[in-house]
Amino acid sequence: MSESLDHGSMTPGSMSDGSMNMSPSHMMMHMSFYWGKDATILFSGWPNGSLSMYVVAFFCVLLLAAAIEIFSVSPTAKIGTDIPLGGAFIQASVYAVRMGFAYMVMLAVMSFNLGIFIAAVAGHTIGFFLVKARALPIANRSANQNEIPPKV
Repeated sequence: MSESLDHGSMTPGSMSDGSMNMSPSHMMMHMSFYWGKDATILFSGWPNGSLSMYVVAFFCVLLLAAAIEIFSVSPTAKIGTDIPLGGAFIQASVYAVRMGFAYMVMLAVMSFNLGIFIAAVAGHTIGFFLVKARALPIANRSANQNEIPPKV
């Protein structure tokens, strides 16, 4: 066997403070859903066990998830516009923001906190509802005028 596979002086408890307790910089990470305000969401030390900051984190995740659904219905570029590259740039920018929000929600859900998971699902649901509630009257109006209705 090679010496590179040997861990040298590393002992099984070398990441702790010498006892069996982990140091404060190495917090325990949950690997299953749990309920409670003691979570680390997106940033180290946030919400830091504070109920008011946990509520802020809950609503931030909810609003991010709703924004993802709202940004998913971006208008398409119109044929014959004067600056087609500008329209494509705007669409790409909206897509980049949407993907950034999606990854932030994914990382928040990876805290395995059940409240944050519920906030993410509720936010996606609210965003989807808002998008469809706006699109259905437009589709009904198009159907009454014998036009081809937009995809809803």
